[in-house]
Amino acid sequence: MAGQSRKWMILVATIWIQAFTGTNFDFSAYSSELKTVLGVSQVQLNYLATASDLGKLFGWSSGLALMYMPLWVVMFMSAFMGFFAYGLQWLVIRSIITLPYFLVFLLCLLAGCSICWFNTVCFVLCTQNFPANRPLAISLTVSFNGVSAALYALAADAINPSSDSLYLLLNAVIPLLTSIVALPPILRQPSLDPLPPDAIRRDSLIFLILNFLAVLTGVYLLLISSISSNATTSRLLFSGAIFLLVLPICIPGVVYAKNWFRRTVNSSFRLDGSGFILVDADDLELHKELITRSGSGYGNGISDIIKSNGSTHEIVRYNSVERESCCEKLMGKDQLVMLGEEHRARMLVRRLDFWLYYIAYFCGGTIGLVYSNNLGQIAQSLGNSSDTSALITIYSAFSYFGRLLSAAPDYMRAKVYFARTGWLSIALLPTPVAFFLLAASGSSGSILHASTALVGLSSGFIFAAAVSITSELFGPNSVGVNHNILITNIPIGSLVYGMLAAIIYDANIGSSLRMVTDTAVCMGTRCYFLTFVLWGSLSVIGLVCSVLLFLRTRHAYDRFEHNRISSQLY
Repeated sequence: MAGQSRKWMILVATIWIQAFTGTNFDFSAYSSELKTVLGVSQVQLNYLATASDLGKLFGWSSGLALMYMPLWVVMFMSAFMGFFAYGLQWLVIRSIITLPYFLVFLLCLLAGCSICWFNTVCFVLCTQNFPANRPLAISLTVSFNGVSAALYALAADAINPSSDSLYLLLNAVIPLLTSIVALPPILRQPSLDPLPPDAIRRDSLIFLILNFLAVLTGVYLLLISSISSNATTSRLLFSGAIFLLVLPICIPGVVYAKNWFRRTVNSSFRLDGSGFILVDADDLELHKELITRSGSGYGNGISDIIKSNGSTHEIVRYNSVERESCCEKLMGKDQLVMLGEEHRARMLVRRLDFWLYYIAYFCGGTIGLVYSNNLGQIAQSLGNSSDTSALITIYSAFSYFGRLLSAAPDYMRAKVYFARTGWLSIALLPTPVAFFLLAASGSSGSILHASTALVGLSSGFIFAAAVSITSELFGPNSVGVNHNILITNIPIGSLVYGMLAAIIYDANIGSSLRMVTDTAVCMGTRCYFLTFVLWGSLSVIGLVCSVLLFLRTRHAYDRFEHNRISSQLY
């Protein structure tokens, strides 16, 4: 029982680490001041934002470090990389030291690498301590990474609302302090015995309660973003956020009371599926075996209804006995037959489905990330520089909700099942709507807030669901390598989309010039109008690719769910 309690302490520590190490999301809060101090153009500022994303390309080095060093050492190496990178940038922005542009670029690269190392540490902690509920643990902790910007905005307002450079100091110090706080439970990791099925289900219920607390945290951060407050009020609001982060520490008490939960609550919920990765190893092996036995046919109806244990499962299907057109032949070319088939890197890059998926991510979630990096300049160009902190909080909170919502389809699967690639298409829909609204609205503050919320919700869902989709389409055992190949689109997109926005921004400076401490600043709606139109058009391309991916993979998803339910019947 003591070991069970300690594993929940480790989960809470992992939540804290994720919540305070998403430091790349607050770049827009200090980017305008950094641009002024360095005396660089918008294009050069975009290179610094890209450098942080390029750090993801070196995330593999954390796995190499874990092969030779204890996990807690790797965690502190991550913390000191961030302390060094952000600390020196703070000294630069405060004019205490002077560094050439190239060294600042390398510091941004190092900061991005530290974030990847922290993510690896959290992934390993979840894997070691929750082998049976690993997907649920990873889903929950990854979600908290999306709320980092809102927490840092609260902390900055509580200390000195007028200082943008304070964000860099907080980025340097807070992850290190969080690592120190998280160290005791990490050092006391329990050796856990395999859990019986009933214990796994009770743990799943606890995860459901934790997700409820996570939603409560997100709602709190969203509501307080609209409150104009002084430093004293901000300190109270920040204390409330910290309380909500500490609240899950009561979970060990829930573990001791799990028998009560089983008698009174657990029977009211069906927790048959993972909230993060639909395909687990046992289901995949059964699925492959059934595919081998049954060949390619399992039903030609528009929808199948299967009754199991008194409940009705509806699987959305499509008539497979149709006249093939040229378009249908193209859609069926090299189509996935089943989920979970392992794809090595060489096989992966030859798959049409992978490139549809890659483009959907590249033209969806990545654009949302670049948009968040430009929030500071967007607000400044519209004359709303003081609104930057609120915009960051809105994006962060809705990105957080999007990450939590990525688990909702699996909780709904007991009643209605829909392919996860279909949910990806639905999640991509708000992005083009948001950008076209921004282009059409002029300088409307309410539209800016609403569009930021839509982009955050969409990109957050994509970021959290991507690992699941990669695992399902291209194999769970290869997900580490394959997902790293997928996210190469993030630094590429950061460079391309950021460069596009910067070139348009600089081109419009002449028609709407304003000097801010010897730095040319573009003012007016023209600064980002064309950028919003282009980003919206590109996100439509991503939406179309996601729909094509759904149409090509829906039969594999339907077949998997049909076989899974059939196995429960027999």
